[in-house]
Amino acid sequence: MTNAASDTYQGDACGLVEEFRAGRRNPVEEMTASIAAAEANKRTGLNAFSFVDPERALAAAARADVNLPFGGVPLAVKELEPVVGWPDTDASVVFANRRGKHTSLQVERLTTEGGMVPYAMTTASEFGGVNVTRTLLNGATHNPWQHGRTPGGSSGGSAAAVAGGLCTIATAGDGGGSIRIPAGFCGLVGLKSTYGRIPRAPMHYLGNLTVSTGCVSRSIRDTARWFDVANGHDARDPLSLPRVSGWEDELGSIDLRGLRVSVVPDWGGATVSPAMWSVLEDAADWLIRTTSMRRVDTDTTLPNMGAAWSISGMISIREEIGDLWPGCEEDLTPEIRMGLRLTEGLYGSTARHKIETRRGALNERMAEIFRNVDIVMTASNPDVAFDAQGPLPDTFGGIVAGANNNGRLTFPANLHGNPALSVPAGEVEGLPVGLQIVGKHFQEQVLLEIGLAMERGRPWPCVAPLAR
Repeated sequence: MTNAASDTYQGDACGLVEEFRAGRRNPVEEMTASIAAAEANKRTGLNAFSFVDPERALAAAARADVNLPFGGVPLAVKELEPVVGWPDTDASVVFANRRGKHTSLQVERLTTEGGMVPYAMTTASEFGGVNVTRTLLNGATHNPWQHGRTPGGSSGGSAAAVAGGLCTIATAGDGGGSIRIPAGFCGLVGLKSTYGRIPRAPMHYLGNLTVSTGCVSRSIRDTARWFDVANGHDARDPLSLPRVSGWEDELGSIDLRGLRVSVVPDWGGATVSPAMWSVLEDAADWLIRTTSMRRVDTDTTLPNMGAAWSISGMISIREEIGDLWPGCEEDLTPEIRMGLRLTEGLYGSTARHKIETRRGALNERMAEIFRNVDIVMTASNPDVAFDAQGPLPDTFGGIVAGANNNGRLTFPANLHGNPALSVPAGEVEGLPVGLQIVGKHFQEQVLLEIGLAMERGRPWPCVAPLAR
C-alpha cells in the first residue's frame, strides 16, 4: 500500500498549530506535503480522496494566520459537504459534473474563524446512504489499518485520510452513524453532537432531522477545539443551537464521580461480536472504575426504528434524483438502487404517521432510559471492519445477525438527537474497535471528559501502524 504520508504531520491538529507557531513547521510546506499525499491516494493506496485543489490551497496556505485556533492546518472536506467551485457529486455518477454553488457554514467558520485551509475532498458513500465507502464514481476506499478492509461510511474517506497519516483532521457528518462508524473502524475520535449544534446552513434541507456535522480526529482536544470554532446558531438553520464556548478550555475539569453508567452489549437490538464485546466491556469497566463513575443495570430496550429511518432517509435521495429515476438505475450503487426500489411509493400520509408515531415512541423510551442513567456505553460497530468492496456482512463473530445490524448501534442517537462519542478502546485481530459513549442532550462536554480519561489512561496511536 502506498500512502505517501511520510512528509505530513503525524500528530494531532492542535499539535500541528503548535509546530507552526514555534517555527518548526511551515503552513506552505505542510500543504505541499498534504497535496502530494492526497494526489498519490486518489486512485492508489487508500483511495481516500476524490478531488484536490492545489493552486487555491497553496495560495491560502501562504496567507495563513497561525495565531488562529487552527491557523494553517490543511482541511480535508467530506465529499457530501459543499464547497463553492468544487465537485458537488454526492459521491454519485448521476451528479458527476455538478459543482458547488455555496460553501457549508461549517467549512466557512473553520476557514475564516479557525484559520484552516481547505485543500481536498475525501470520498464518501453514495448520498451517505450506506456504511461502506465504495461507489461507482470513486471505487473502494481502504482502511489504513489493513488494506482490503473498509474504513466504514459514509465518512470513510475522511477517516481513512486522518488515520492513514495523510491529514490531521477532516470534516464528517452523521445521519445514522457516519461519524462514529468510521471512527470506530479506523481508531479515531468521532463525536456526533446534539442535533443542531453545528448549523447545516446555508440552503439547509431539513430532511428527517437526524444529521449532525462535525469531524473525525486523532485526539479529544482536536474535537473540542473544532466545536469551539464551528458551533453556534445561524438563522438559516432555525433548529440550530445557541453558541457554547469553552469546549477545549474545560477539558480535564469535569467531575465524573457518581455518574450512572449502563454498559449495553445489544443497544438498539444489535448483535455484537463476542470477541469485540470482551475488549469493549473491559475498557468500559476500566473507565468506570478509574473515574469513580457507577455501573448500573437498567432496561435499555428500544423500539425498532430501522425501517422507518431507512424509508424517511430515502425520500430526500429520491427527490434529489428527480426525473432522472429510473433511467439512472445503472449509475447507482446496488444499495441505493435497491433502497429506492424498495421504498418506491411507500411514503404517504399513512407512512408519515407511522414513522412519526414510532419516532415518538423512541423519544419516550430514550427519555425514560436517560432518567435512570447518565451514560450508556456500547459498541460503535458490531464487529471489526469488513471487506472494502462490501457487501454489508450478515454475520458477526460467527453469529447470524442480518445486514441491517449495521447502524442499529448508532442511529438511536440520531433519531433522538442526543450526543454520542466513539473513542478507540483496543484491537481485535489487529484492527481497532471503538467504544461508543452515549449521553443526554447538551452533555457533549461530559462525553469528551470520559474520552479524555480513556486517551490519558489508555492512549491510542494518532495514525494506523501501517501508515507510519
